[in-house]
Amino acid sequence: MTLDEALAQLERRGQQQVRRLNVRDGAGANQFGVKLGDIRAIAKTIKSDHELGSELWRTGNLDAMLLATLILKPSLLQPEELEAMVSRVEVMQLADWLTSYVVKQHPAKEALRVQWMEAGDPMLARAGWSLTAERVAKNPEGLDFDALLDRLDREMGGAPPPTRWTMNCCLAEIGIRSAAHRERAIAIGERLGLYRDYPTSRGCVSPYAPIWIREMVSRRG
Repeated sequence: MTLDEALAQLERRGQQQVRRLNVRDGAGANQFGVKLGDIRAIAKTIKSDHELGSELWRTGNLDAMLLATLILKPSLLQPEELEAMVSRVEVMQLADWLTSYVVKQHPAKEALRVQWMEAGDPMLARAGWSLTAERVAKNPEGLDFDALLDRLDREMGGAPPPTRWTMNCCLAEIGIRSAAHRERAIAIGERLGLYRDYPTSRGCVSPYAPIWIREMVSRRG
């Protein structure tokens, strides 16, 4: 599939309602307003195409960039390229897809995690904390949970909103995965009160860390 063909497919699926929702979430005018499920369907027909993914990303079009995250080959990206991509993003849905489908699949993700945890750029820090939350959940060996909780207690309340979200994810993961640190993680969440009143759909778990931790621990038995 060529770039023009991919853009044409996206444009045909654009919807005004989706465009309005994207604008509400921080997107600009360079978008078609395609449902995420439709973007996934297009990606499924393309499969993996790094060259096309790179072209789509460079358009700056939100839908094209979302599609790009699904067809890029992470291993072909240099770490500095990936850093530039992460720091450029302004829409959180795109940030989440880029982190999930590209950053977390990159062979240098651990080095990037360590580097981005100290970044002043809020989007890089967001990705760094997301990678740390993943390590807490999947590969915690070598992580200092006490030091992480110290940072979260000290920094999360004043962090920029994009970074604060993934810091909160890390806090919750520590509380869920480590019984020895659960009480402190819950106490930090209660003291900060972040996302206490966050609207939560039926069947979903609140992002308020104390509720999130207790609910997930209960489910794990």
